[in-house]
Amino acid sequence: MGTSAASELEKADREAMLNSLRSIFLPVLFLLLIVPVHSIAQRRSAAGTSVTVNTEPNAIVWLDEIRRGATDTSGRLELKKVSPGRHTVRVRAAGFRESTVPLLPGRKSLIVKLVRTSDQAELTFQEAELAREQARDDEARRKAEELYRNALKLRPAFPAARVGLARVLLDLNKYQPALAEIDAARRARPVFAEASAVEGRINREAAFTDDAIQSFRRAIREAKGFQPEAHVGLARVMEDKGQFAEAEAEFRKALTQLSDSEPVIYQLLGAVLEKQQKFKEAIVAYEKYLELAPNGSLAPAIRSMLDQLRRDADGQEIIP
Repeated sequence: MGTSAASELEKADREAMLNSLRSIFLPVLFLLLIVPVHSIAQRRSAAGTSVTVNTEPNAIVWLDEIRRGATDTSGRLELKKVSPGRHTVRVRAAGFRESTVPLLPGRKSLIVKLVRTSDQAELTFQEAELAREQARDDEARRKAEELYRNALKLRPAFPAARVGLARVLLDLNKYQPALAEIDAARRARPVFAEASAVEGRINREAAFTDDAIQSFRRAIREAKGFQPEAHVGLARVMEDKGQFAEAEAEFRKALTQLSDSEPVIYQLLGAVLEKQQKFKEAIVAYEKYLELAPNGSLAPAIRSMLDQLRRDADGQEIIP
């Protein structure tokens, strides 16, 4: 074979080898470059963004039917940790007609214009809601009950007022009348996740455990999985039954859906983790409670137990 031919063969062999190496290493290099970027994007998406709502002063704001707070005296509220995608925002202010508007992907601010109302049923309902939220004793709760009943006299087919009345009757330990209001709410609005969640709470307090589980699971189905009140209720039923791992899972779902905004659920989660002897994870949960509610009613008790928990946690590893 001539020198030229041998050289051509060697060149062909080198090209073949290089092509083989490219086929092996280029996909690997691509993954090394892409996966970190993708992971960063995922983490950013999981963290969510902030959206500022501008409306009337002292208005209550719900995001996807989860109450996220009230506007300040200028009518502004910043919603933190809003996940990517489409959402709905509901706004209620005293003396105005309640409004629900879409929050489109990518929006950083939202203006919600409310219209004043003279609808006496709506105004009485608003008054009842405020009275229930501020009630600290049974006398105040009975006043709220009366206001809800007045709203229902003006508009018998008022599902939200039925559920509000059921909530205050539950607080008054009137379980059967509360269940009757839930039934009436569902007759007016057959698919009503909030009504099912409240029904679950009533059944749990009345010690109808199986019925409570059924109600909470129905609420989650009706809300297409997004119903933190039902997840919390289901978690508490599981805890009552001694099924602590299941309770932990439901508490964590609720916290995710609430964007880590409810400190009391961290306290409930911490207690369930303690029962499983997951002491380091319990410490993390309790510390999160203190971060969100440093002056909360449970804060002194949690601070006093943390030192003992830290001693119990020596040698443990946190399970991701």
